Amino acid sequence: MHWDTSTPAALESLRRHAPLVSCITNSVVTNVTANVLLALGAVPAMVDITGEAGPFAQIASALLINLGTPQPEQRAAAREAVAAANDARTPWVLDPVAIGTLAHRTALAHELVVQGPSAVRGNASEIIALVGAGSGGRGVEATDDVDAALAPACDLARRHGCVVAVSGPVDLVTDGERVVRVRGGSALLTRMTGGGCALGAVTAAFLGAGRKEGLDSLSAVVAAHAVYSAAAERAAARSAGPGSFQPAFLDALYALETKDLGSVIVRTTGATDEESA
Repeated sequence: MHWDTSTPAALESLRRHAPLVSCITNSVVTNVTANVLLALGAVPAMVDITGEAGPFAQIASALLINLGTPQPEQRAAAREAVAAANDARTPWVLDPVAIGTLAHRTALAHELVVQGPSAVRGNASEIIALVGAGSGGRGVEATDDVDAALAPACDLARRHGCVVAVSGPVDLVTDGERVVRVRGGSALLTRMTGGGCALGAVTAAFLGAGRKEGLDSLSAVVAAHAVYSAAAERAAARSAGPGSFQPAFLDALYALETKDLGSVIVRTTGATDEESA
């Protein structure tokens, strides 16, 4: 797969199809997540109550399950939506926010991951905790580096037949056999509320649009991270700090063209190859 050609095509596909993304996400980031999807060209919907989450997941282009603030009804809605998405073959993304030390979300993440997400996206500590090899990070902050999550991410991908994306200074994306690294981005994303959570929604959007074009899941997830990194890089160059970065990031997502993706370096290796990020 040539990532330099599939990623621009994926961005064009997303804007052409305007995928409807059902987001069951945390209360801290709903506004940021919705705005990021809108800026990019997707359509957000925050449908997170029982009785609605399932039926909506069946008509949506893609589904995001983010465990950032898992209130009881939202946990039930997540279960309902995942079951419906699987029935309808709707691609869905699991974002296991801050698992490892917090009991309810950790148990729910382990329950949901065996139900076949199209992709799992998290930081290194979250991915390591999801395979039971670590105790999690410091809240939403990772205490492990991306390379430490390589073997757990590949194991998770092979075990559940999904794509696993590990966010960090250099993002790592794997289907268990191939490993793709996406450079670029900006540390200012970590100073913006919802910087990582919104990426989960963008990943879902690319999966939903990609399905209409026959794009495989690994290519769609790589495209999501490449586009996100390119937009963050452009926004950081125009920002003085976090306060100006957020609106600049939305503008960059909106204005991003396929020719702008050349600044993001993407490398691919085999899962057993030794290569530093």
